[in-house]
Amino acid sequence: MANVVGSQLLRPAKQSLRKGGRPILRRDPGPLSKDTLLVKKPIERGPSLPKKRVEQATPAKYGQHIYMYNNIHTNQVVYSLTRHLNNNKSLAQLPFLGKKTRPAKLRKDLWLPYCLASFPSPYAGLEAYRALREYRRLHETAYDPDIITEKYGEHRGQLLPTKKRGKVLMDQKANSIADLAAVLLQQEEGPSKERLESAERRIKRVEKLKKQKGGRNVNKRPVDLRKELEGVGGVTVRWANLQDADFAETWPMDVEHDVLERSRYTAAFPILEKVLGEGEVDA
Repeated sequence: MANVVGSQLLRPAKQSLRKGGRPILRRDPGPLSKDTLLVKKPIERGPSLPKKRVEQATPAKYGQHIYMYNNIHTNQVVYSLTRHLNNNKSLAQLPFLGKKTRPAKLRKDLWLPYCLASFPSPYAGLEAYRALREYRRLHETAYDPDIITEKYGEHRGQLLPTKKRGKVLMDQKANSIADLAAVLLQQEEGPSKERLESAERRIKRVEKLKKQKGGRNVNKRPVDLRKELEGVGGVTVRWANLQDADFAETWPMDVEHDVLERSRYTAAFPILEKVLGEGEVDA
């Protein structure tokens, strides 16, 4: 059987120069036998690397769940509409309250989920998310001056040092829970009369445009607030620690509280409703 040698061993011994002038010496393979068969080695390409898949919520369910994360050292709070925290979007929620109060990036081992609020309607979830962001901004900018003043000692009545002041303002976990309860109480009452009238005018305006231009040429879809914000029935709040719910004074009676499963770095999957088939009975 003939010997097969790769094309790389057939290069003659010669001397080449690099850019710097240093010679490159190659080993001489020596004389080849008469039965040697020369074969050109093909270039083999490996499989292409898989593209990075980013978890994206479908438009129908985007906003149905609000994930609340907190820093285990400073109790800073970040709201998210997806299970995984987006570094840039999450950092945009944290204000600058002094040196080293706003991290350069989020560490997965420091930010853990402590609450998951699930809404029956995506629009209701987006409304709650917007209100939570607004309330948190007020807590960090329009706070009571008494919380950043010395209460004991010889400096009583004076402002706290910058470092202590930042620690006090970064602790927003209790405020976020109270804000969630307040938002749910507002949704239990329903939208105001002015918002309902404005929504009805918008629906009539879109219907008029569809008659003039045709239904296919009008892509606007106004939201019916009476159906989307008809109470808090079906809202579920899951807690990593059920005792955290005590930070709020009152909760709506229709809101259900449950335990949030422990997970590393990301929140647990929301519980999906089980659809009963034929012959099955709900126990």
